[in-house]
Amino acid sequence: MDNKPAPFVPPAPQPRTSPPSTLEMIRIVYRNPLELWGEPSYNEPWISVTGIGGPLVIANDPGLIRHVLVDNAKNYKMATVRQLILRPILRDGLLTAEGDVWKRSRKAMAPVFTPRNIFGFAQPMLKRSIAFAQKYEGEPGVVDIAHDMTMLTYDILAETLFSGEIAGEPGSFAREIDHLFETMGRVDPLDLLRAPEWLPRVTRIRGRKTMAYFRKIVSDTMNLRVERLKRDPAGAPEDFLTLLLRAEGPDGLTRAEIEDNIITFIGAGHETTARALAWALFCLAEAPWEREPIEAEIDAVLAREPDPTKWLDAMPLTRAAFEEALRLYPPAPSINREPIEPEKYKDLYIPPKAAVLVMPWTVHRHRKLWDRPDAFIPARFHPENRDKIDRFQYLPFGAGPRVCIGAAFAMQEAIIALAVLMSHYRFDTVAETKPWPVQKLTTQPQGGIPMRVTPRA
Repeated sequence: MDNKPAPFVPPAPQPRTSPPSTLEMIRIVYRNPLELWGEPSYNEPWISVTGIGGPLVIANDPGLIRHVLVDNAKNYKMATVRQLILRPILRDGLLTAEGDVWKRSRKAMAPVFTPRNIFGFAQPMLKRSIAFAQKYEGEPGVVDIAHDMTMLTYDILAETLFSGEIAGEPGSFAREIDHLFETMGRVDPLDLLRAPEWLPRVTRIRGRKTMAYFRKIVSDTMNLRVERLKRDPAGAPEDFLTLLLRAEGPDGLTRAEIEDNIITFIGAGHETTARALAWALFCLAEAPWEREPIEAEIDAVLAREPDPTKWLDAMPLTRAAFEEALRLYPPAPSINREPIEPEKYKDLYIPPKAAVLVMPWTVHRHRKLWDRPDAFIPARFHPENRDKIDRFQYLPFGAGPRVCIGAAFAMQEAIIALAVLMSHYRFDTVAETKPWPVQKLTTQPQGGIPMRVTPRA
């Protein structure tokens, strides 16, 4: 008889059984879009309806997703609603740029994220993770692990991509990033209605001070590095920041585009990994039968393998748990596109100006694609099971030409961070641990994730 406990089912909104009214829809989308989706979104290959902002297509079928994101990607641009939300924050950063601007940015950044460079980041990632873990030595107890993972990934980002030279104070950074996503990261009702950009959004107005804070950090950081490059061109670190600044020129990036891409990586690049790490620690705490073999795996690997570049491949159980957390709580829960020309996919007509939503949130929980989709089952991603997962049913980093450029960076970072943290400490939930997933650009835990941190025996 199998005495293994039933899989842990982490918190998530229940699919709606009836469509909301227009006013209710606007309220839900502003408060938490994850609560909007009904049973068809988790059961049908696609849905085509007319919403308050015009035609809407929800794509869940892996073949349709591949068609939109890869096979016919040239016919799809970034969706109008998505751009109305993100462009005020990121402007011409890699996530929001299109056309030649996007091509220039992608080309300028590609050398940073080659396998060789990513392996080179492993030791700095390890260094910052060890330093961060030491904070729990003097103050074991209950901490907000969501906040802490934001601080850890900020430290890693600063050390790897900026060689530790980011202007500003890390503590205020964590507070401000939360406020930024709370304000400017929300969908404004005027966005849903596709109102002109010149109409003021209340959400944007509330976030202007925070946005100015981030712009100042980036401006000061760039100025510090420019001065260093002038003083000692050969002595400046050859990191992400230097590479971008050297890409400035008539055939490269403008100074504004460089600033926008730094904002993108500071604001969004570290945030996604932070959220996934926090959700992973939460899920493992609620499923100790999954956590115990992972702790054993981490202990064994760390005892025999000092090279952190080898850990990702050497820790399949740890990696599987993190990937399962990414499935249940995809950091980017929605990928939005809009057709340039109308077209057909099988018997689906995709009209002009339709909002085409590829939502990892629903695709990752789809009843026809996953067994027990709402449960935390890391075994789905064990090496012997990975081939059963279609490339286009699992999209934590997107797909196609605009796939996340930092995916390999994030995976290496996550495994190193989990290995360091879980080798020294155990993270357990407490009575106050009641996280609720809320979409504010990323999938965030409303109220944080309070957890008790204790040294492992």
